[in-house]
Amino acid sequence: MNTPLLALHQVSFAYPGRPILNRVDFALHAGERVALVGDNGAGKSTLLQLLVGLHPCTTGHITAFGQDRREEKAFRDLRLRVGLLFQDPDDQLFCPTVLEDVAFGPLNQGNSRQQAEAIAQATLATLGIENFAERVTHKLSGGEKRLVSLATVLAMQPEVLLLDEPTSGLDEKSERLLIEHLEGLPQAMLFVSHDRRFVERLATRAILLQQGQLSDALLHSHPHTHTHSHLHIHAPDSAHGTVDEQSPTEHRDHHLAEGEE
Repeated sequence: MNTPLLALHQVSFAYPGRPILNRVDFALHAGERVALVGDNGAGKSTLLQLLVGLHPCTTGHITAFGQDRREEKAFRDLRLRVGLLFQDPDDQLFCPTVLEDVAFGPLNQGNSRQQAEAIAQATLATLGIENFAERVTHKLSGGEKRLVSLATVLAMQPEVLLLDEPTSGLDEKSERLLIEHLEGLPQAMLFVSHDRRFVERLATRAILLQQGQLSDALLHSHPHTHTHSHLHIHAPDSAHGTVDEQSPTEHRDHHLAEGEE
């Protein structure tokens, strides 16, 4: 397979007293849209942030676009090519108006103010929120901030997208428009989501982060009886394609429920 766009090589990371990743390997290739799933606190957001150098690896290293990325200078260059959508929009938005927030990235890329604002307006229009341009950012609803945050990422035209809960807080219409837009983008994506419909529509494959380890997860639907609607994430084993739990008649399903992280 071609050289991966982003890769983790035996990467470990821990917060004080709390291990997160344990010698993890991962590669994202061109054309892939990978869903990163796992329980609350498993470290999914941390993994996305590690890929752009917002945390230092305890062990191992990261490569991106065929180059080792170990120093902050190398990661600064990388962040111009990889767009990260934070889980909390307030970590992404800091300008007085929506237009200023979305134009900020293109300005930093060397565009004139007129060019940057034109890019910002066009990006807002692709997400159906061109009427947000002059609104005061901190007065937006949570879902509106989510869309504007995504616009700030897309306006920089990154080569790779790292998306942390991109549909959180969106209504059904906004989510549908977002999915349709992302489906049409050429960029490779790694995204964290507990939105069953979003994962089913967008993901080309899924990986499960559990107890500091990554494993391939099989996304599929099959008849089960549950009280709530779930997306089933099966960690395959070598013999049967699924991991069995206590009894031979039960699957070890990693259920991804609405509103659960």
